[in-house]
Amino acid sequence: MPTVRRPLVAGVTLALAGTLLAGPAAAQDRPAPRPAKTPVAVGYGGAVASVDADASAAGLEVLRDGGNAVDAAVATAAALGVTEPYSAGLGGGGYFVSYDARTHSVHTLDGRETAPRTADAGLFLEDGKPLPFADAVTSGLSVGTPGTPATWETALRKWGSRSLADVLSPAERIADRGFTVDPTFRSQTADNEERFRDFPATADLFLPGGRLPEVGSTLRNPDLARTYRELGRKGMGELYRGALGRDIVATVRKPAVRSGATRKVRPGDLSTADLRSYAVRDQAPTHTRYRGLDVYGAPPSSSGGTSVAEALNVLENTDLGGLSEEQYLHHYIEASRIAFADRGRWVGDPAQEDVPTRGLTSQAFADSRACLIRDDAVLKSPLAPGDPRHPGSRCTAGGPAAPTTYEGRDTTHLTVADRWGNVVAYTLTIEQTGGSAMAVPGRGFLLNNELTDFSFAPADPAVHDPNLPGPGKRPRSSISPTVVLQDGRPVVAVGSPGGATIITTVLQTLTNFLDRDMSLEDAIAAPRASQRNAATTELEPALYDSPLRTRLEKLGHRFTENPEIGAATGIQRLPGGRWLAAAEPERRGGGSALVVHPGRH
Repeated sequence: MPTVRRPLVAGVTLALAGTLLAGPAAAQDRPAPRPAKTPVAVGYGGAVASVDADASAAGLEVLRDGGNAVDAAVATAAALGVTEPYSAGLGGGGYFVSYDARTHSVHTLDGRETAPRTADAGLFLEDGKPLPFADAVTSGLSVGTPGTPATWETALRKWGSRSLADVLSPAERIADRGFTVDPTFRSQTADNEERFRDFPATADLFLPGGRLPEVGSTLRNPDLARTYRELGRKGMGELYRGALGRDIVATVRKPAVRSGATRKVRPGDLSTADLRSYAVRDQAPTHTRYRGLDVYGAPPSSSGGTSVAEALNVLENTDLGGLSEEQYLHHYIEASRIAFADRGRWVGDPAQEDVPTRGLTSQAFADSRACLIRDDAVLKSPLAPGDPRHPGSRCTAGGPAAPTTYEGRDTTHLTVADRWGNVVAYTLTIEQTGGSAMAVPGRGFLLNNELTDFSFAPADPAVHDPNLPGPGKRPRSSISPTVVLQDGRPVVAVGSPGGATIITTVLQTLTNFLDRDMSLEDAIAAPRASQRNAATTELEPALYDSPLRTRLEKLGHRFTENPEIGAATGIQRLPGGRWLAAAEPERRGGGSALVVHPGRH
């Protein structure tokens, strides 16, 4: 087991965390002071880690008031819908992994968006050719039935202790009073300014007065506050069967584009029947054993749980802790390459594809693939997949291979624990930054462009692609919320945004923590590499500019630079009922870790 080291920051005071969420007597025309972002916190009574200080404080308020980890996770997620609206919100979906301390069991909810029932494999084809990606993204075609609202309601009904209205209340207050614009929010708005200006409802929300919001200014969203209040009173049925749902459908089917816009915005075919028929899937998690620990993740339609499990199994018989940094990175990169080769062939929506989840997460299959890795050579990409249904006893390689298709990189992740030992790892998204760029008029939130996670066409016609569009189908995801147990009790929980780089971010964080004797905060902060069955591996600058790159290139690796990979958060259980919460110190502007009762260790 890894050695626990002294955290960089012990936590923040409850007084500071509480200033954001002052009572009704607080002035409603100005925001409360924003809690300072601290990337590490240690203490008792529960913990929250997210990318945003206001959101973490919202979850902390619920824990302080006696709510459990599920209640706090939903509260944090709802607040992220206000302060991280380009990455998450009511218009999106996600995967929820929950550990129940009473039963020592792990449960998952698949809240992935679904394609309209009229969709087929040609959803993104026009005149027989795939649409340009940018055209598909900013369109009604890209919008799937949102799953986030149903996920919140289902999680609270199954495992929560507070009402929907109670857990939405902190986010409602943030939306009413406003939050302080930081450099990351302004930069993300600037990146989407051209798209946002083409939709009057979106421009009204995020370009106040027709201008980019200034750093340090206050951005309010009274429309979203009203939406949260309405959902708290009426329940999420208002979105799936009521007036809010009809507003969503109208936005998708008849996009309201500004007069004079030159952008061609294709309508979608989402219907009220699609909303009414949506259901969250309550599924068993993926599971594998690694170094004597139990590793649980999100099952298909996500490829995160199967891919992280397979890569860990490939590495199981390698002493990662005893390797040089060069050989560690080499083996980690090759395990990632193998896992992505297999996920591309086998993982899709299990309701419409034959996904061999048990085989993909088996040690026997991993062993039949791990023997491909050599210490002194590099596998070539695209690597052909193996067959988890018939792993055999020899190395499996050969046959047609297909490159990994593109997947948007912007999402958000939160991790929560409570005083009773329950843990939630929850990753939610509206796909790329800004989603489809279409806000629902008068409702205060953006709609996803999640259907662009489908393959527009097979990457290789000779290889079956399980991720083509279909009626009511869920697009494949890389979301990887992960919970690790030892003897039925939590060791660590972690997750990240980042599209397909989520899988490698979680894998590298876990191996850094479990194998390389890094503290959780150091494992999260460490520079990252991401290989996804491609000719080149992406490296963050600290690795790209280091001598390690040259040594790995001598083995045959090829690299490109990526300025930022992922933005993880995690929670670790410490002795004596304490928790360590950790978030990014710098990526995406740094994250926010809070505990109910701070205490050093």
